Amino acid sequence: MTDKLTVGVLGTGIMGSAMARNLLRAGLAVQVWNRTRVKAEPLAAEGAFVADTPDAAVRGADVVLTMLHDGPAVLGAMRAAAAGLRQGAAWVQSTTVGVESVEELAEVAREHGLLFYDAPVLGTREPAEAGLLTVLAAGPVDGRAAVAPVLEAVGARTVWSGEDGSSGAATRLKLVANSWVLAATNAAGEALALSKALGVDPRNFFDVIAGGPLDMGYLHAKAALVLEDRLSPPSFAVTTAAKDAELIVEAGLRHGVRLDVAAAGAARFARAAARGHGDEDMAAAYFASFGEESTG
Repeated sequence: MTDKLTVGVLGTGIMGSAMARNLLRAGLAVQVWNRTRVKAEPLAAEGAFVADTPDAAVRGADVVLTMLHDGPAVLGAMRAAAAGLRQGAAWVQSTTVGVESVEELAEVAREHGLLFYDAPVLGTREPAEAGLLTVLAAGPVDGRAAVAPVLEAVGARTVWSGEDGSSGAATRLKLVANSWVLAATNAAGEALALSKALGVDPRNFFDVIAGGPLDMGYLHAKAALVLEDRLSPPSFAVTTAAKDAELIVEAGLRHGVRLDVAAAGAARFARAAARGHGDEDMAAAYFASFGEESTG
């Protein structure tokens, strides 16, 4: 046993592994689990305990951090972890899920006596690796001191949006933010695709908007990935973007808002994934603009 704050991390993909490394660098005791163990094993060399099962990863943990693909994956992992959960521990739920999933996950927290923090993050692989994510959080004030070392290790700042994690306030904010990010990603891809189709040098487009209100560092960053064929490894994969886009569309429909751009964006991500670009950076939605045989 250790006097260090112990964190059980469920999910060590692109984001989860980076967050786990920053927890280790902050001097916390870290126990990790991933469905595909090989993705978790490199963390052992950095001091993490790699568990074979979710319940082993959370056993004795003061804080449980979940960073998995979607709501059902989180629910399944936490149910599998039930035997190892300590009553009174805090659960920092950082997976991007739908608002309805938050309510279901919060109920699991109540069943096991956990303090529930709805805490999705803004940022991709690079800021995750640098510990510069923005954490969007909602949860009880009384337990925030316990989760503060975790949030400070993985993020540059924490934006609190409420005291009740089950309300989904942080997830709602994340979906709004992601709606803008995904729309900008698809717009960048379409501008590049149209440039190619019309025989326009993309650099001329960049020159036209340079320094003005339409210029964006994000546009240049995503365009460079396509133009320089640097889509792997991804900062944020097409398949994950497709999942998030569907969550945004669903949230809009459930609340009486028609999100045409988000729906079209979801279709583009799905089409790019179907054409073999699912594991590439989400900028690869660019390929959805072309025929059945992707061309670049």
